[in-house]
Amino acid sequence: MSIRHSLLALLQDKSRYGYQLRVEFEDRTGSAWPLNIGQVYTTLDRLERDGLVRNEGGDGEGHVVYSITDAGRSEVIGWFQAPVSRGNPPRNELAIKLALAVTIPGVDVAAVIQAQRVASVKALQDYTKSRRDASASQRRADTAWLLVLDSLIFQTEAEVRWLDLCEARMAQLNSPAP
Repeated sequence: MSIRHSLLALLQDKSRYGYQLRVEFEDRTGSAWPLNIGQVYTTLDRLERDGLVRNEGGDGEGHVVYSITDAGRSEVIGWFQAPVSRGNPPRNELAIKLALAVTIPGVDVAAVIQAQRVASVKALQDYTKSRRDASASQRRADTAWLLVLDSLIFQTEAEVRWLDLCEARMAQLNSPAP
């Protein structure tokens, strides 16, 4: 996830200080990916160093306000126009866990799969309920949250299907050869 680009995108609306950026990010993504405030300020420092944001000084209440520069706007435009790279897939803890479980003696792989399936189906139910609740609104922030929820739902559905495949592969591995 590009915190750098997310903060730049949020600064296009108006100048903000770090905590406001954090709140806006979490509001627009339904807090699916909470931001550490230290990470926000570290990123703002780097963006300022790179000439993508400008420190506008304090707001009189002890907050440092940042605004986006023309170079920052160009960076955001490029980010929105470019597809997300699939070159280095993010680490998937579940895939790593199952790959190791299959290769380490004494691990009940079927139990690992079943425990994850229960958790994944519960998450799917929770996401679906949240989508139903958010669908009643016509606010842009709720539309943004719906997009995030739809992504989480599709990812979780795919995970459950993948767990079914893992279970089938384990059954095939454990069945006697013809």
